[in-house]
Amino acid sequence: MYSVKSVKDLQELNPYIVIGCGGGGEKFSNLDGIETVGFIDDDEKKQGKLFCGHEVYGSLDECLENSDAKSVAIMFPIGSEGSALKYAVQAIDAGLNVVSSFRSLPIKNNLSLLKFADANNVEIKEISPRLDVVKEIAGAAPKKSCEVLPKISYKPQAPVIFVGGTSQECGKRTTTKALGEEAKKRGLNAAIISTDEMGLEKPTDFNFRAGSLSAMDVPAAILSAIKYIEQKKNPDIIFIEGQSSLTEKGNPHPRCLSAGILIGSSPDAVIVGHRPNHPYRDSRGISEEIQAIESVEPTKVVGLSINLKNSELEEMDEDYFEQKYGLPTSDVYNNGASKLLDAILKHLKKR
Repeated sequence: MYSVKSVKDLQELNPYIVIGCGGGGEKFSNLDGIETVGFIDDDEKKQGKLFCGHEVYGSLDECLENSDAKSVAIMFPIGSEGSALKYAVQAIDAGLNVVSSFRSLPIKNNLSLLKFADANNVEIKEISPRLDVVKEIAGAAPKKSCEVLPKISYKPQAPVIFVGGTSQECGKRTTTKALGEEAKKRGLNAAIISTDEMGLEKPTDFNFRAGSLSAMDVPAAILSAIKYIEQKKNPDIIFIEGQSSLTEKGNPHPRCLSAGILIGSSPDAVIVGHRPNHPYRDSRGISEEIQAIESVEPTKVVGLSINLKNSELEEMDEDYFEQKYGLPTSDVYNNGASKLLDAILKHLKKR
């Protein structure tokens, strides 16, 4: 009843003040037939500047003095629910209709707000997550949006190393742990972040299952983990275990997880793991994974970690892969990660 199903539902409430000068605010203003007469944003850096052809104000009262709006559209991201509620109450009190982004202000969780709108004879609507459509096409859907973590921007102080791979179960966790152990042997204050619930072994500092999160939340979780470990430990170097692969065939579902961890890590260097003749995974290969990683993030793959557990060819040793791919290579399980850490530190010195 209160969910927006088409742009016509929005056009009927023209003209709008849009609250939130980000991607959501811009997209809303560009919808067909939407008339925007003002913008508001809490960010002082945006106030007084033009956004989509209108001046950005810092308060609803100030914007109302300079517009003839009948409605407000609250386009805030996750983590801004308090501000969204504040503006909704102010708008309803001023006799304005309210349209909200489902992520910021789910009406079913704010029945008192709905009653307040009814008492003031204004409409309140939300832009639906359209999970009804997902249920129709896939047969199942979550009851509500899975995105829950606040967005975060954070620049690490220490270099970040991402350990990726060509498939699942190719040695990423073992390699991440071995790199941490080798770094500590050399006197470095290393931090090791595992993104799998099985990352329980020392010297891992902590582990969480990134696959439990919405794909949209994964980068925020990684950045939060980096920020947390830097505040706790002030490390010299940070190693982050990846999951799955960007290119593995046959099972595409975890590939977005791998991309989310990579993007959140924004690594200074990458080690790629590979398991030749994997018994139950179908990787495209080392070259394809390197190309994918370096296309997604402006980083550099500097070494290979080879898991020879299922290799049946005698020539498949470290030298074979080094000659074929031109990268330092180590059978980490048997020979440790010294060669890979050398490659990482050499690359970091060049930056």
